[in-house]
Amino acid sequence: MNIIWLGHGSFRIEIEDQILLIDPWLEGNPMLPKDHHKAAIDGATQILVTHGHFDHTASIAEVARQTGAPVAGMYELMAVMESQGVENATGFNKGGTIKVGKVAVTMVPASHSSSISGDNGPVYTGAETGLMIAGEGKTLYFSGDTTIMADMDWMGDYFKPAIGILSAGGFYTMDMAAAAYAAKRYFNFKTVIPCHYRTFEALEQSAEVLADGLPGVDVIEPEVMQPIKL
Repeated sequence: MNIIWLGHGSFRIEIEDQILLIDPWLEGNPMLPKDHHKAAIDGATQILVTHGHFDHTASIAEVARQTGAPVAGMYELMAVMESQGVENATGFNKGGTIKVGKVAVTMVPASHSSSISGDNGPVYTGAETGLMIAGEGKTLYFSGDTTIMADMDWMGDYFKPAIGILSAGGFYTMDMAAAAYAAKRYFNFKTVIPCHYRTFEALEQSAEVLADGLPGVDVIEPEVMQPIKL
């Protein structure tokens, strides 16, 4: 499995027979130089979207057009994506699982908000979500944008993910200390990768607090377009 950070909350995950793009944000992403855009999405087989905010959806229609990859996410959000020109969208919901080749993707709760900008203000796009991704004998928890929530208790116990990609920049999501608390209390991760940080001044710039709070866990600070092989 290769986990490749595209900056902010965007990832490319190469797993089994799939190349998954999660919330791929290209244009406007200050962490992903334009000359990396093509490589970031090349060969994508599936696009997954966690919620509606611009830093997660602004590039979806264009990435789907360029790659031909289908898009999947919350039911209401996929209706919005179709209105923006996405031709192959699958809307499912929390608790639901879709099979993507040899990979199983289950939608799980998050605690955040979800909307896109409309002519008269924000437009509701269904609930915010996280993902459990199973393949190669491992389960990866992609938290999406979230704070600590009690649902993490059953999610950790039921899915038993070994890998956690956690939003941890603070301000819009839980911060590094909160992410460490959640990981320690609710999960038994072997590997934790922080995201949704370093992008803007308001966000945390280092994962040192996360690493210090999780002794015995391999906390990996990702670098943009540098594969993490697990």
